[in-house]
Amino acid sequence: MYPDRVVSGMRPTGALHLGHYHGALKNWIKMQAEMPCLFFVADWHALTTNYDDPSTIEASTWDMLIDWLAAGVDPSEATLFIQSKVPEHAELHLLLSMATPLGWLERVPTYKDQIEKLSHKDLTTYGFLGYPLLMAADVLIYRATQVPVGEDQVPHVEITREIARRFNHLYGKEKGFEEKAQEAVKKLGSKRAKLYNELRTEFQQQGKEDALEQAKAMLDDAQNLSMIDRERLFGYLEGSRKLILVEPQARLTEASRLPGLDGQKMSKSYGNAIALREDKDSVTRKIRTMPTDPARVRRTDPGDPEKCPVWQLHKVYSDSATREWVVKGCTTAGIGCIECKQPVIDAVLKEQEPMRERAQQYLDDPSLVRAIIADGCDKARKLAQETMRDVREAMGLSYN
Repeated sequence: MYPDRVVSGMRPTGALHLGHYHGALKNWIKMQAEMPCLFFVADWHALTTNYDDPSTIEASTWDMLIDWLAAGVDPSEATLFIQSKVPEHAELHLLLSMATPLGWLERVPTYKDQIEKLSHKDLTTYGFLGYPLLMAADVLIYRATQVPVGEDQVPHVEITREIARRFNHLYGKEKGFEEKAQEAVKKLGSKRAKLYNELRTEFQQQGKEDALEQAKAMLDDAQNLSMIDRERLFGYLEGSRKLILVEPQARLTEASRLPGLDGQKMSKSYGNAIALREDKDSVTRKIRTMPTDPARVRRTDPGDPEKCPVWQLHKVYSDSATREWVVKGCTTAGIGCIECKQPVIDAVLKEQEPMRERAQQYLDDPSLVRAIIADGCDKARKLAQETMRDVREAMGLSYN
């Protein structure tokens, strides 16, 4: 019924590091060439945990956007925008909150987990409890069909699907819906109308999921239906409700395999990160001073690559011949640790070079980034307003 569309966002944490590139941005760059994508700076989400100190949000937002552009996110292929510049997100969040059970929010796995991790902060706020609902609104307002997430975020997509389903159940009842749906069935033509009715019966009476999928595929191909008739027929397949909000699918993305300089997960808070556009000398110095296998006290001591954080970077950045050279040289003490690190240094610098080049034009002329975001916010807002028009009408708030 609705075209495939991807929505994803990031909190503005300032300049990004290579872990962000390998964990999220590479996936974004791949997806932007496949289907329409909307990527947004989740500045309101930053306030859920940093409401007491919002002073860094604006500068962090622009830094992060330059990193996206430097990494290869293309504004001619994807829509880039700032969440708070599209106030419809907040309106949908408010309206969804009227009917979302409190228990749904309290059971999101990250809720208790984050409260424990951030025990030094007072997170007994509605904003923090309600952030999964705001995340749902961020996705549902664009009728996104896919949300790229890691496995740990799948519960957020599941609650989004539940919220969409509940909304459609509560507010998708249209006056005279069945009569209008049956009129729409006739517009399919006699052959397709007969097949539609058969598939609908198979699904509703026997629960055949393949019948539902076949009927949906047929509706996708039907050229002579208006958008509203198409919506009615999709809803009529599953019951007697019009579908207003789309249930998105989780698109599982490969987790970043890039460790930090100490072998732990790369993170600014651990002080083990390499920034996306970090200065060449700084990158070289950081990798050269990385810890290695503690057993290699002297150059002549053999080592074990699996006990060395540098080896984890070789797994990401080096080809098989280089990795063989490392294993042989390390286990026989044929190469020293500085020699072992050089191919990683070369590979990281090579990866960063085009990023630094792309970033430079935006650093030289910040108005270019402002223009990209102004354009992206306009595009996003038009889509959001379309959804909100339908939401208000469904909830009796259109006042025509």
